[in-house]
Amino acid sequence: MRTIYFITGNMGKFEEAKSMLSKVNVRLIQNNLGYPEIQADSLEDVASFGAKYIQKKIDSTFILEDAGLFIENLNGFPGVYSAYVFYSIGCSGILKLLDGVDTDLRIARFKSVLTLVEPDKKPRFLIGECGGKISTLEMGNQGFGYDPIFLPNGKTKTFAQMDIKEKNRISHRGKSLKKLISLLKDI
Repeated sequence: MRTIYFITGNMGKFEEAKSMLSKVNVRLIQNNLGYPEIQADSLEDVASFGAKYIQKKIDSTFILEDAGLFIENLNGFPGVYSAYVFYSIGCSGILKLLDGVDTDLRIARFKSVLTLVEPDKKPRFLIGECGGKISTLEMGNQGFGYDPIFLPNGKTKTFAQMDIKEKNRISHRGKSLKKLISLLKDI
């Protein structure tokens, strides 16, 4: 069994990853070591900086993930600032920003940049995206973050109305985790 540390303080992210990786003989251990999240233009830049920072701190295989919600009608906001914006104004604040915007114009996408770092190797980036729309109200009590207001394309339920298995099949994080599983099988 391979052991991989997941550098995150977000228990929701950890549980989603653990659910998928446990099926492929990976023991995932949460490590809330933390890393500075730089102000950058892309999730890849934030993840790259974090990976290099953590690589100096531990000599074990680890993953970290940076994700963002990009809302088309808000010019990609909150994007790389998704966590900060969530803790500042939450889902209700995003809904207020979109107040009066037609349902068809609430186009959004979630993007996940999952980074795998092995000792003495360059970080590898695995990207997953999920398109959808922002709902007009919060729905559901599962998941975390913006899950109660994100309706994936072709679905009538928000991520917060789905269990982990259903969400992992279609979500941005689920897609980047599938790429990680594929990569681990090749290593």
